[in-house]
Formats: sequence, C-alpha cells, structure tokens
Amino acid sequence: MSTGTPTIVLVGHGMVGQRFLEALAERGLTATHRVVVLCEEPRPAYDRVQLTSYFSGRTPEDLSMTDMEFIKDHGIELYVGDPAETVDREARRVTARSGLVVDYDVLVLATGSYPFVPPVPGKDAEGCFVYRTIEDLLAIEEYAKNAQVGAVVGGGLLGLEAAGALKGLGLTSHIVEFAPRLMPVQVDEGGGAALLRTIEEMGLSVHTGVGTQEVVVGEDGAVTGMKLSDGSELATDLVVFSAGVRPRDQLARDCGLTVGERGGITVDEQCRTVNDPHVFAIGECALASDGRVYGLVAPGYEQAETAAATIAADEASFTGADLSTKLKLLGVDVASFGDAHGTAEDCLDVVYSDSRSGLYKKLVIGRDGTLLGGILVGDADAYGTLKAFTGSVPPVSPESLVLPAGAGESVQLGPSALPDDAIVCSCHNVSKGTIRGAVTDHQCTTVPEVKKCTKAGTGCGSCVKVLGQLVNAELEASGIEVDKGLCGCFGQTREELYEIVHALRITTYQDLLDRHGREEARGGDGCEVCKPAVGSIIASLAPTIGASGYVLDGEQASLQDTNDHFLANLQKNGSYSVVPRIPGGEIAPEKLIVIGEIARDFGLYTKITGGQRIDMFGARVEQLPLIWARLVDAGFESGHAYGKSLRTVKSCVGQTWCRYGVQDSVKMAIDLELRYRGLRSPHKLKSAVSGCQRECAEAQSKDFGVIATANGWNLYVGGNGGATPRHADLLAQDLSDAELVRLIDRFLMFYIRTADRLERTSTWLERIPGGLDHVRDVVVHDSLGICDELEKLMRAHVAHYRDEWAETINDPEKLARFVSFVNAPDTPDPVVAFVPERDQMKPDLPLLSIGMRPADVLEGSAQR
Repeated sequence: MSTGTPTIVLVGHGMVGQRFLEALAERGLTATHRVVVLCEEPRPAYDRVQLTSYFSGRTPEDLSMTDMEFIKDHGIELYVGDPAETVDREARRVTARSGLVVDYDVLVLATGSYPFVPPVPGKDAEGCFVYRTIEDLLAIEEYAKNAQVGAVVGGGLLGLEAAGALKGLGLTSHIVEFAPRLMPVQVDEGGGAALLRTIEEMGLSVHTGVGTQEVVVGEDGAVTGMKLSDGSELATDLVVFSAGVRPRDQLARDCGLTVGERGGITVDEQCRTVNDPHVFAIGECALASDGRVYGLVAPGYEQAETAAATIAADEASFTGADLSTKLKLLGVDVASFGDAHGTAEDCLDVVYSDSRSGLYKKLVIGRDGTLLGGILVGDADAYGTLKAFTGSVPPVSPESLVLPAGAGESVQLGPSALPDDAIVCSCHNVSKGTIRGAVTDHQCTTVPEVKKCTKAGTGCGSCVKVLGQLVNAELEASGIEVDKGLCGCFGQTREELYEIVHALRITTYQDLLDRHGREEARGGDGCEVCKPAVGSIIASLAPTIGASGYVLDGEQASLQDTNDHFLANLQKNGSYSVVPRIPGGEIAPEKLIVIGEIARDFGLYTKITGGQRIDMFGARVEQLPLIWARLVDAGFESGHAYGKSLRTVKSCVGQTWCRYGVQDSVKMAIDLELRYRGLRSPHKLKSAVSGCQRECAEAQSKDFGVIATANGWNLYVGGNGGATPRHADLLAQDLSDAELVRLIDRFLMFYIRTADRLERTSTWLERIPGGLDHVRDVVVHDSLGICDELEKLMRAHVAHYRDEWAETINDPEKLARFVSFVNAPDTPDPVVAFVPERDQMKPDLPLLSIGMRPADVLEGSAQR
C-alpha cells in the first residue's frame, strides 16, 4: 500500500483516459496526488474518432490529443509503450511490462476495447489486418503498396471507413457484412438502402447478408481470397477485419474483478468496480450500471468526469448516456439520434426518401407530438437542432422538418428555436443556455473562446456548426456586430472584396488593403490568408479591370503561394512536378515522344494521372525553365496543376470510336479545356465529358460535368471526387453545344464571384442560400439579371488568355527567380536526392520517427 502523497494510477491513455486526466486537473487533484499513466501504445492519446483522416493527409501528430505542456505542468508521469501487466489488489500495486512497480491509492482502468476477429481459418495469414490504431493504419498503408484488391469484413462505422481508406489507397474494395444492411446498429432498412446505393455508386462492392467462412491463403502464406457463406468467393490480397470490438477486460479478470457475462468490467453509478472501491473502470472496458458497454466517445467522457468527481468526493453518477451520433462516411452524412429505430410503444414514423439523390430522413414521433428520435442519411445538416429537440414537441410539424430546403412546406429550424435546457454538445453535456452564458456572462466572442470556456465542440465535433450559429446569434442579440471578414486585414468577405475590385477597377493588393482594409492593417504587408485570395480575385478579373493576368508580374508574384511562385507543384523532397496540358487526354505520338525524351534527359519520374495527363516528378527548381522551354517549343502549355484554376477536362473516346457513344465527347472536352484554361478561381476546378450514360469519364464527380444524350448534353455541377466525395447535381439537360457552353460560362463566373476562399463548388453549392434551386434560377433563368455580365467576364478571360510558362521562359527577369539559392544560383539543392524504384526513381528521404519511443518518460517524470 502506498504511503505519503496519494497516488492515482491510470491504465490506458486513449481519448477517455486523456479526458480523465483533464477532469483531475480541473478539480485540483493533480496538485494533491501523484498521477501515473501506463500507456500500451507507442504514442500518447490521439483522436481515434478521426483515425481515417490519416489517409487524407493528417499526420499522427495532427491526430494527437495530448498537450505535452499540460502533462508537464501537472506533473503527470506518462509512460508510453509500457502497459500494466499485473495488478495486486491486496497490496494495491501495479506492475508494468518494463518492470516498473507503482503503488496506488486509486486505480482507474481505461483499457478500451480490442477488435473482434471472427474465428475463421486463415485469419492470421499475411495480409490480414485489424483497423484500430495508428500502427494498424501504417501497416495497412505499407502492405497496400503491393496489393490490388482489398476486402473489409464488417459494414459498420469502422468497416465503411476502412473500405474508404482502401479505395483511397488505390485498391478495388469490397465490404462483407453479415447483417442484411450496412450500419445495422445506426440505421434502419430504408437508411441502409440509401447508404448502399450511394456507396455502390462510388465504386465499392457491397455484400450484405453473408458471412466470411474462410480466408484463402496461398503457398507463400499470404491472402489470396475469401470464401463467403453463400458459396461465393472473392479474390483479394488484403483483408481488414472490422467486425466490432470487445471490452479489454483481461487485466481485470486476472486480478479477480467482476466482469459481465459478455465482457466488460462491472461498475456502479460512480464508475467504481463493484467488488473493489479503490478501482474504477471507464470507457469501452466498463460495463455500466445499466448493463451496457458504451462504445462512443461521449459516454466515455461522461464516465471520466464521473470517476474524477467521485475521487474528489463530489457527487456524480453515470446512469446511461445518449447514443446519438453523426458521421461522415466516404463523404456521406449519416446520423441517428434518440429512439432511432422506433422501439417506443405506439410511436409513428415520418419518412422522406429520395433514392435518386441518396437521401433518407426518418423522424420517430410520439402520439403527443414528442420527437423521440430519427435517422438522417445523405443530408444531416439538421442533426444538431433535431437532436436537441429530442424529448420535446418541436414548434413546427414533423413533416416540415424532413423535407429538403425549398420543397413544399419544408421548415429549416435554426438553433435559436431551441430551449435553453436543450443539450447541444452531448460529449460534454453542454446546454444551449451554457453556451449563451459563455457569451453573455464570460464575454466569449468567438467559437474557440466558447470551446475553451464550456468544452462544447471539443469532443466528436458534430455540434460545431450549431455552436457557431448560437454564438453569432447571441452576439447579434447583444448588439455586438459579428465579424464575418475574410481575415484580420479585411472586414469584408471574399465575395464583397470581389465586388469592390470589380466595381472600382482595383488592380493591386496594396491599393485594396490601403483603401478598404481594416484601419490597423492599412500600410502593412497583409497576411497569408488574404494575399493569395486577393491575388486570385485580381487574376480572375484581370482583363476587365486592366490588371496583368500573369501571376508573376510585379506585386502579383508576392501574393502567390509556393506552387504559383514557381509555376509548379512542390513535392515532399523539395523537387517540383512538371505537368503540361493535354486537353481531353488526346495527344499525338510526336508529343508523347517529346515528353518521354524530356523525362529521360532530366531523369524525371513519370506517371499517367487520373485526369488523363502525364506528370513528371523530380525536377529541381533551376531545371524548370529548361524543361518548359523544350515543352513550349513542342507546342505544350502549362497544365496549371499548381494553381487554383481549371486542372483537366477528362473524356472518354465518345461516338468517334465507342459503339455506345452518342456524342463527340473528346471534341467537347478539348473545347471546354481550351476555353477555361488558366481561369483563376477560389479553388481548383475539375471537369469531365462522357459520351453516353455509361459515364466512363466519371463526370458526376466533377465540379462541372457533361454527359451526352441522344438529344444533346446534360450538365451536372457541384461534384467532388476528393476527400469528401459528392455527386454532382443536374443543372440542365438536352442542351445544344452553344447552350452548354453558355451555361458553364455563367456557372463558373457566378461561383468565382460568390464563393468563399478555398471553397470547392461542392461546398459552395451546399452553403449558398437556396442551394441548387437558387443557382439554377440565376444561371439558367437569369433571375438576378446578371447573366450578360457573367458571359462578358468569361469572354474577356478567353480573349486575354496567355500561357504563363511561354511568357516566363522569354523574360530573363522572371527566369532569375528559378534558383535554389539566391546567393549561389548555380548551386543545386543538396537535399533533393533520389533512389531507384521500379525502373524509375523516388525521393530519397530519411525515415522520420513518428510519436514517442516505447517506455519514454517525459521530463519531470520519475525514472525507474
């Protein structure tokens, strides 16, 4: 038994464990107790909810939830890679894997859960993985480099995320789910059907109602396929098991603590274990007093708060939690709240379903009009408000709440309609009244300030949108003007700055800043937010306002980011990529030969892209003008892969070659790409033209896409095939060539005029008031009377287009910037180095350490 300063030992350092430490600190217990944390993983707590975002560019450091200053300031002894192996409850002593022995007064088990792997033959073969930790993701990423097909066992939340990750890694992906629908816990049959349609349209193969009987293993011990319960077989060389989780309660079992029949450390309402008052269990390892193991972060946080309060001798209890959840899976919004499946006696359903758009909304209503719960698939914008109304009678009819904006009697209830006791943030049980109090009583004026004051929005993040609306509404109600400016330099939005530049013919950033910037910013240098945004506005309006459209002219050059600064994309080792334009993907053999010769002569890595171009990687900055001189001489021009502008217009071969084609998609794609090349916009633009409804060019995943019909062309807008995929919406159909071009002209210029900085057309279309209907009214029906002006702006762009690289290589002053070292222009960058791989080369980069070494102890921690 410990003596002297009382000791709290926390076993496990996940999201719930970190929240427990914060709760201890808030109650002053870190000042009165020694706190020791034994963490099994080789890194401190990270955001497991956002785990899949690793595959879209977030690093393990980005996912970290551990503020090391917090750990150090509170004297917490954190041991990573050193899990607890035994607990002696009689002596109150924990022994870690390293041999570290810690006596405790209070032991808190936050060991979480482990992935369930069905006991099927071959489950341990090479190429089989689980999807739970960053290390799992790193292993999957490495193995996928030599794989072509991946299969995920499990169609729940993590299973769909895993399948999306495999698809993002370039694998053909399958999902195998034993239940008759995807996400059976969260959605009902109708919601599952809507989700299934949308996911299959993204190119993933879904197999529901079947189980995995065997993982087929080749002679080399690696996965080659899967046998399913319906007798079918999948050919796959990578398998991810995501068939649910089980509580990690073995440590508790070994030391004689009571566990549930189906697992989970049994605890009371204070989160104490039922047979040892000195031991607590929280999070996914705990079987709560209501007989449930909670697998969501919000209940875990509430348990962490309860345990910390109990240790501090405060009154607290955990008797159950809200299981509502809002997710974005493969870019599809999925949400469920309250009694989503309608288990209450004598309840009614209100359902809206649009299979074409992948929308499904269901509200469960009591006989007295009380909102009991609901399911939202495809559009979950109303989740925060609806969840907060759960348990009460909404002020409008339920039918009006499920209809899309602008449809019939639809009503869009804002957060202002919520009562003050409505819970806005279920992760931390923060009510609307508490958020309002943070603004009125604690003088918080921004969302980050309210987050810090109340903890609202710091959990799963699903309430952040509602939080922002409440903060702005409260500020406006208090007579405080809400700052909607672009940045600290400008009080105007990007749309407002566009109108100022257009109307006043302002041709320089400095002039705009000095005349219309915030008073304290005038005469300054601006910031990294507004400079590229204003540079883009001036470039897009250049022919109309009399400015130079060339981004490296004078002041314009100083406004550009690294990529535009050198008219090339910076790569991870400091080299650059060269991407010439290949309109429509059509290229003559002579030009193919030129690209091959240049790549050979300069030792560049070559790759054919999904946008039907050829990328050349590995050029040093001083080589760029030499490469482009040869490309321009051969008739190539900049592909603008580096700019916020049109990238490509992809095409199939169309009616010229294909027996299914009904229009000449190649010619149309070339015409569109040459028309809109160099068009500067708030974000990059991608397009495609398909020659028939078979959609081989994938036009419906583009910012503007065109599909041929027997009567002309259908125009789709607002699509996005990136990290948050969105199918484009049909704007107009059966258009002639001239009608099609005219509508695209209008659409693009209206987007450029009204979008926020770095806002894709997909996001803009969902944000702009009125959505697609409003855009159609403006672009097709000219409801604002601005279409003549929009067309004039596009005509000016087309007439004044100049190839940036052709101008650059003929200007010695511009060429002077293309050096690695200004004071040694002939010296190449020594960091840019390469090693051979698959008959080409790749960057030679040193391996970087990720996270902390096992058994590392933070400064100030006890060494043992």
